[in-house]
Amino acid sequence: MTEQTQPTRKYPDMWVDPEDDPRETDAPTSGERNTLVEYLGHYRKTLEMKCDGLDAEQLARRSVPPSTLSLLGLVRHMAKVEHSWFRRVMGHDLDLPRLYWSEEDRDLDFNEAVADPAVVEDAWASWRREVAYAEEYVAAAESLDVKGRHADGEIELREVVVHMIEEYARHCGHADLLRECIDGRTGQ
Repeated sequence: MTEQTQPTRKYPDMWVDPEDDPRETDAPTSGERNTLVEYLGHYRKTLEMKCDGLDAEQLARRSVPPSTLSLLGLVRHMAKVEHSWFRRVMGHDLDLPRLYWSEEDRDLDFNEAVADPAVVEDAWASWRREVAYAEEYVAAAESLDVKGRHADGEIELREVVVHMIEEYARHCGHADLLRECIDGRTGQ
């Protein structure tokens, strides 16, 4: 475990002091779409926060052998998931090539998450691009009833957004444990 200098916090046992938490806003949330978008945004920011301040080696550090789970792998995985659900399924373009995936290796998102600054840069660029696309798609959608197509048939945008919240929530738990193994930081 490496020792890194952490900023002085009022609550050192927390990731950030509540007043400094970028996920918290004073704006009230109402309505189904706004509530779902707010939750999804919260988890997206959480993943980003868990990776903040780490170098390529730390981001690519694997959990427990033989697992390929790493923070960098999670960023790549979530870029792949955002791309798949919003561009391919909701965008009705299942022929669009998948990110970080091949017939030979369906886990390229994790297996090729190596300690190379170029790989890190690509992962963040892909993730930010796919998140921006998804945010624009949801904002422009007539309603959450809009339907996408996938191998099993149609799916509503509502279900995709709820699935994305679940996907991020699960992986943010992984990210919390991975980050704790790197430098001892845990967080809310």
